[in-house]
Amino acid sequence: MRILKRRSQSPAARTLGALTAHPLASAIVATAGLMVAAAAINRRLSDKAQRDNPPQGRFIDIDGVRLHYVERGSGRPLVLLHGNGSMIQDFESSGLIDLAAKDYRVIVFDRPGFGHSQRPRNVVWTPAAQADLFRDALAHLGVGKVIVLGHSWGASVAVALASRHPSMVEALILASGYYFPTARTDAMMAMAGPAIPGFGDILSHTISPILSRLMWPATLRRLFGPRSVPQKFDGFPKALAVRPSQLRAGAAEAALMVPAAIQSAKTYGELSMPVIILAGENDRLIDIDEQSGRLHDEIKHSKMRRVPNSGHMIQQSDTADLMAAVDEAAAATLH
Repeated sequence: MRILKRRSQSPAARTLGALTAHPLASAIVATAGLMVAAAAINRRLSDKAQRDNPPQGRFIDIDGVRLHYVERGSGRPLVLLHGNGSMIQDFESSGLIDLAAKDYRVIVFDRPGFGHSQRPRNVVWTPAAQADLFRDALAHLGVGKVIVLGHSWGASVAVALASRHPSMVEALILASGYYFPTARTDAMMAMAGPAIPGFGDILSHTISPILSRLMWPATLRRLFGPRSVPQKFDGFPKALAVRPSQLRAGAAEAALMVPAAIQSAKTYGELSMPVIILAGENDRLIDIDEQSGRLHDEIKHSKMRRVPNSGHMIQQSDTADLMAAVDEAAAATLH
């Protein structure tokens, strides 16, 4: 009688058998594999985005932060501060930098974590923290007094700069800003995901970039509506905007919206410099009556410009109106 010897299984076969016997373990292993693959792909796309969109300006190191900025033109200094998720190329593609550089010394920063600027983890980058950083950066550049224009989240930083360092800020132009705390489901979603330390890093390097790319068209419709996205916005580098590092910075700022507004709201009555407030009548992100309209009531000497048939991105859709507000604010400082 022949005795058949059972062949020993290979390690791969044994592993496959174990996973088949334990579906939950199999699902966990498969998910982990997909996450690792997604992280590797996102890393390559991020590196490519940075190669394809190298820095166009200069760098300065301020308080341990490497800041990227563009400077153009001559005359009275004008600082432009972009919104959440954005970067210098927003103002560049809009044409505002070239327009303003005809009469002003225009200085545009990539705010911490956006574009090519660093965002160290040892700081909570509130509007106040960013205002102090830009105060030191401007002093490093030999700038004493500035006119400041802030768009969206950049408007919060502009207000903080003016309230904390009033001798530096000659005038404020605030566009599409969020100034008073309200219930924000988008901020809550950010706090529950990419803004959470550790877990947020995993999301930012795996799922978030993929979702952001898929949602990009819908995001632009919400930002620009009711207008269509102008062709000039093609110059904005989407690939940089959906990098893991920038998405995490954007999530952190979304999570800070409400607490930052609570703190900032205490300071509006102290602002004494000329203030011009602009808001698109059909802004789909922000209720302009609750925000810009209320701010106009709080700052008694301010002027408010409601831009008809315009949304959140008035620096892109109504560039000339924004430039006119800069000139108006500059003229008001001479009286």
